[in-house]
Amino acid sequence: MQRRLFTRRVIALSVATIFSTLLIGCQQEKTAEIKVGATAGPHAAIVNEAAKQAKEQGLNVKVVEFTDYIGPNASLNDGALDVVVYQHEPFLNNFNKQKGTHLKKIADAVVQPMGFYSNRVKSLESVPENAKVSIPNDPTNGGRALLLLQASGLIKLKEGVTGSTATIADIVENPKNIKVVELEAAQLPRSLDDVEFASIPMNYVISSGLSPKDQGFYFEDRKAPFALMIIASRENNAKDPNVQKFVKAYQSEKVRQFIDKEFKGAVKAAW
Repeated sequence: MQRRLFTRRVIALSVATIFSTLLIGCQQEKTAEIKVGATAGPHAAIVNEAAKQAKEQGLNVKVVEFTDYIGPNASLNDGALDVVVYQHEPFLNNFNKQKGTHLKKIADAVVQPMGFYSNRVKSLESVPENAKVSIPNDPTNGGRALLLLQASGLIKLKEGVTGSTATIADIVENPKNIKVVELEAAQLPRSLDDVEFASIPMNYVISSGLSPKDQGFYFEDRKAPFALMIIASRENNAKDPNVQKFVKAYQSEKVRQFIDKEFKGAVKAAW
């Protein structure tokens, strides 16, 4: 009798242990979490929408917003973030080169063309002599703005320079004597009262409430490499199941519909 009772207790204890283990495993799976960095504005809005889709798949996404271009990649490299969504690939490549890091593109995000914005100027033809133009002060977006100025015909750069290497010193022709002012990208929309026009990345255009239709007058080609924004991670976590689950949630049809509805063509899904 005692042996049977002992056996029953052992079986019951074993069943309880197995059940408890399975329950803990399920809870851990349900509470899996990653941290995703994005710049304030459209990138953060889209990542927050992707987070909703990821949550339905059992993945909690903590969104960390930044107001600069260096912080997200630095935090990703340090391990404080798992993924970042805010930059084009030339910027990522330049960051890796400058910092000795090994961050990598893992997927396409959205297309966001840079453009010229102004409270006074309405066309390239109406840009006055000695006009001031503000551009981003980070190397790749600053070079990108200079290439856009060249494409518009307002300046000419040294032959062979690229968006990742172009600087103000590379301007060889400047028929209207344009004065180029370098500012932190987040400050560019605020500079419009002090300059004739500014070359502003689309995420800061939208987050500041500027209108591409009413205040923009010249834009980067949507197929330009600098217009394509990407999703990036570290090399050592690129294939992590939770990272891939986030990418899938980001590149979902519901997120595409959100982008179309929210940004009305100013930002477009790239998948």
